Amino acid sequence: MFAVPENTIALPETAGRLAKHPVRIALDYAVDRDRWRTSLRYDPDHRFATLIDRTDGDEVWLLSWLPGQHAVMHDHGDAVGAFTVVSGHLTESVTRRAPAGRVVTEVHNLAQGQSRVFGPGYAHEVRNDGPDPAISIHVYRAAGRTTRPVHVDPFTAEVRPT
Repeated sequence: MFAVPENTIALPETAGRLAKHPVRIALDYAVDRDRWRTSLRYDPDHRFATLIDRTDGDEVWLLSWLPGQHAVMHDHGDAVGAFTVVSGHLTESVTRRAPAGRVVTEVHNLAQGQSRVFGPGYAHEVRNDGPDPAISIHVYRAAGRTTRPVHVDPFTAEVRPT
Protein backbone atom coordinates (compact mmCIF):
# COMPACT_ATOMS: atom_id res chain seq x y z
CA MET A 1 0.00 0.00 0.00
CA PHE A 2 1.30 3.45 -0.85
CA ALA A 3 -0.06 6.94 -1.32
CA VAL A 4 1.05 9.24 -4.11
CA PRO A 5 1.24 12.92 -3.14
CA GLU A 6 -0.14 15.28 -5.75
CA ASN A 7 3.30 16.78 -6.41
CA THR A 8 5.00 13.46 -7.18
CA ILE A 9 5.54 11.89 -10.57
CA ALA A 10 7.54 8.98 -11.93
CA LEU A 11 9.46 10.34 -14.88
CA PRO A 12 9.80 8.14 -17.98
CA GLU A 13 13.30 7.16 -19.00
CA THR A 14 14.62 7.83 -22.48
CA ALA A 15 14.60 5.27 -25.30
CA GLY A 16 10.82 4.99 -25.25
CA ARG A 17 10.45 2.71 -22.25
CA LEU A 18 8.78 3.68 -19.02
CA ALA A 19 10.71 3.83 -15.80
CA LYS A 20 9.84 1.37 -13.08
CA HIS A 21 8.09 3.31 -10.32
CA PRO A 22 10.39 4.08 -7.33
CA VAL A 23 7.98 2.27 -4.98
CA ARG A 24 8.24 -0.90 -7.07
CA ILE A 25 12.04 -0.67 -6.97
CA ALA A 26 12.03 -0.14 -3.19
CA LEU A 27 9.69 -3.08 -2.67
CA ASP A 28 11.84 -5.32 -4.89
CA TYR A 29 14.94 -4.50 -2.82
CA ALA A 30 13.03 -4.83 0.46
CA VAL A 31 12.14 -8.47 -0.21
CA ASP A 32 15.56 -9.39 -1.65
CA ARG A 33 17.60 -9.13 1.56
CA ASP A 34 20.56 -10.94 -0.01
CA ARG A 35 21.25 -7.74 -1.98
CA TRP A 36 21.94 -5.74 1.18
CA ARG A 37 22.08 -7.88 4.33
CA THR A 38 25.89 -7.69 4.60
CA SER A 39 25.74 -3.87 4.38
CA LEU A 40 23.28 -3.38 7.24
CA ARG A 41 24.65 -1.62 10.33
CA TYR A 42 23.17 0.02 13.39
CA ASP A 43 24.81 3.15 14.76
CA PRO A 44 23.74 4.24 18.24
CA ASP A 45 24.74 7.86 17.55
CA HIS A 46 23.36 8.46 14.03
CA ARG A 47 20.87 7.00 11.65
CA PHE A 48 22.83 4.65 9.34
CA ALA A 49 22.61 5.04 5.55
CA THR A 50 24.56 3.39 2.73
CA LEU A 51 24.25 3.31 -1.04
CA ILE A 52 23.52 -0.27 -2.11
CA ASP A 53 22.92 0.17 -5.85
CA ARG A 54 23.00 2.71 -8.64
CA THR A 55 21.15 1.64 -11.77
CA ASP A 56 19.16 3.20 -14.63
CA GLY A 57 19.40 6.69 -13.12
CA ASP A 58 18.22 5.55 -9.68
CA GLU A 59 20.11 5.37 -6.42
CA VAL A 60 18.99 2.74 -3.91
CA TRP A 61 19.88 3.36 -0.26
CA LEU A 62 19.59 1.20 2.85
CA LEU A 63 18.82 2.99 6.13
CA SER A 64 18.58 1.69 9.68
CA TRP A 65 16.82 3.49 12.51
CA LEU A 66 17.27 2.69 16.16
CA PRO A 67 14.45 3.73 18.52
CA GLY A 68 14.39 7.53 18.81
CA GLN A 69 16.45 8.18 15.68
CA HIS A 70 14.99 10.57 13.14
CA ALA A 71 15.58 12.72 10.09
CA VAL A 72 14.70 16.36 10.74
CA MET A 73 12.25 18.17 8.46
CA HIS A 74 13.87 18.02 5.00
CA ASP A 75 13.20 17.89 1.29
CA HIS A 76 14.97 16.05 -1.51
CA GLY A 77 15.64 18.94 -3.88
CA ASP A 78 14.65 17.97 -7.41
CA ALA A 79 14.73 14.24 -6.70
CA VAL A 80 11.68 12.05 -7.17
CA GLY A 81 11.59 8.86 -5.16
CA ALA A 82 10.09 6.63 -2.53
CA PHE A 83 10.89 4.73 0.62
CA THR A 84 9.60 1.41 1.92
CA VAL A 85 9.71 0.09 5.47
CA VAL A 86 11.44 -3.30 5.49
CA SER A 87 10.98 -3.98 9.20
CA GLY A 88 9.89 -2.11 12.29
CA HIS A 89 7.78 1.05 12.20
CA LEU A 90 8.48 4.59 11.01
CA THR A 91 6.44 7.76 11.38
CA GLU A 92 6.40 10.38 8.62
CA SER A 93 5.10 13.91 9.25
CA VAL A 94 4.29 16.09 6.26
CA THR A 95 3.25 19.75 6.53
CA ARG A 96 1.61 21.14 3.41
CA ARG A 97 -1.02 23.51 2.12
CA ALA A 98 -4.34 21.74 1.55
CA PRO A 99 -6.35 22.53 -1.62
CA ALA A 100 -8.65 24.81 0.42
CA GLY A 101 -5.60 26.88 1.41
CA ARG A 102 -5.23 25.93 5.05
CA VAL A 103 -2.00 24.43 6.38
CA VAL A 104 -2.23 20.80 7.50
CA THR A 105 0.20 18.37 9.06
CA GLU A 106 -0.36 14.76 8.12
CA VAL A 107 1.13 11.95 10.17
CA HIS A 108 1.65 8.59 8.49
CA ASN A 109 2.43 5.58 10.68
CA LEU A 110 4.22 3.09 8.46
CA ALA A 111 4.73 -0.62 9.09
CA GLN A 112 6.58 -3.33 7.20
CA GLY A 113 5.83 -3.25 3.47
CA GLN A 114 4.31 0.24 3.45
CA SER A 115 5.76 2.95 1.23
CA ARG A 116 5.68 6.70 0.73
CA VAL A 117 6.67 8.71 -2.31
CA PHE A 118 8.18 12.18 -2.62
CA GLY A 119 9.06 14.74 -5.25
CA PRO A 120 10.15 18.35 -5.65
CA GLY A 121 8.55 20.58 -3.02
CA TYR A 122 7.73 17.67 -0.69
CA ALA A 123 9.08 18.25 2.83
CA HIS A 124 8.83 15.64 5.56
CA GLU A 125 10.25 14.40 8.83
CA VAL A 126 10.79 10.68 9.40
CA ARG A 127 11.40 9.05 12.76
CA ASN A 128 11.41 5.77 14.63
CA ASP A 129 9.09 6.26 17.59
CA GLY A 130 8.80 2.54 18.22
CA PRO A 131 10.58 0.29 20.71
CA ASP A 132 12.37 -1.75 18.03
CA PRO A 133 14.92 -0.95 15.30
CA ALA A 134 13.57 -0.21 11.82
CA ILE A 135 15.02 -0.75 8.35
CA SER A 136 13.99 1.10 5.20
CA ILE A 137 14.93 1.16 1.52
CA HIS A 138 14.99 4.57 -0.24
CA VAL A 139 15.05 5.17 -3.99
CA TYR A 140 16.11 8.52 -5.46
CA ARG A 141 15.59 9.28 -9.15
CA ALA A 142 17.28 11.93 -11.30
CA ALA A 143 18.94 14.12 -8.67
CA GLY A 144 20.37 11.38 -6.45
CA ARG A 145 20.19 11.38 -2.68
CA THR A 146 19.70 15.02 -1.87
CA THR A 147 18.61 15.74 1.68
CA ARG A 148 18.25 19.42 2.58
CA PRO A 149 17.10 20.49 6.05
CA VAL A 150 14.16 22.87 5.68
CA HIS A 151 11.78 24.95 7.75
CA VAL A 152 8.08 24.80 6.91
CA ASP A 153 6.19 27.96 7.86
CA PRO A 154 3.25 26.79 10.03
CA PHE A 155 0.98 29.55 8.66
CA THR A 156 1.76 29.47 4.93
CA ALA A 157 3.37 26.01 4.45
CA GLU A 158 6.18 27.75 2.57
CA VAL A 159 9.31 25.59 2.55
CA ARG A 160 12.62 27.38 3.14
CA PRO A 161 16.13 25.92 3.48
CA THR A 162 17.52 26.24 7.01
